[in-house]
Amino acid sequence: MTRKMPTLTRRAFAGGLAAGLATPALATGEAQIEPDISNTVRRNVSSFRTYDWKPFFSSLDNGAILVDTTSRALHYWSEDESVYKLYPTSVPLSEDLTRLGRTRVVRKVEGPDWRPTPSMKERNPEWPDYVPPGPDNPLGTHALYLSWTYYRIHGTHDTRKIGRKSSNGCIGLYNEHIAQLFSLSTVGTQVLLI
Repeated sequence: MTRKMPTLTRRAFAGGLAAGLATPALATGEAQIEPDISNTVRRNVSSFRTYDWKPFFSSLDNGAILVDTTSRALHYWSEDESVYKLYPTSVPLSEDLTRLGRTRVVRKVEGPDWRPTPSMKERNPEWPDYVPPGPDNPLGTHALYLSWTYYRIHGTHDTRKIGRKSSNGCIGLYNEHIAQLFSLSTVGTQVLLI
């Protein structure tokens, strides 16, 4: 009776090679060395980079909000430095809708209503002229109005937008996150979009 030799597959070859390469270290009792990552960039569980406020603001008077449009993250520091928050955001769809620079919170509204801007209405004539507070409102449950006309940091009922380029210029957060930020910030909180 003739025995048939098994066929050698790529997977079997790669597995055997990996086992063979690991054998000397195991046989000699050498320990596997873990790399030292203590001096690398700190990141949270969502892989967002945490920042220190000092490179961006001269002080924390009235607290500070930094919006990083590249990483789609919002950072908040309280005036006394006891609170630091980091939230995922939605950002504007395109560069021409994105405004960068310094502004501040000039008004806070719980249960905001919404009217599309003239340029939004021009791009989307089918949109309604007015949406009252509620589940259909694109500003979600809370809104921080900025000193720039038409720009807001607000919630959204459409959670698919968070983490994406999906807004017409505003910065969007999950409703539970904007509620937290709303309670932490004040009229006068400084804001920087980078």
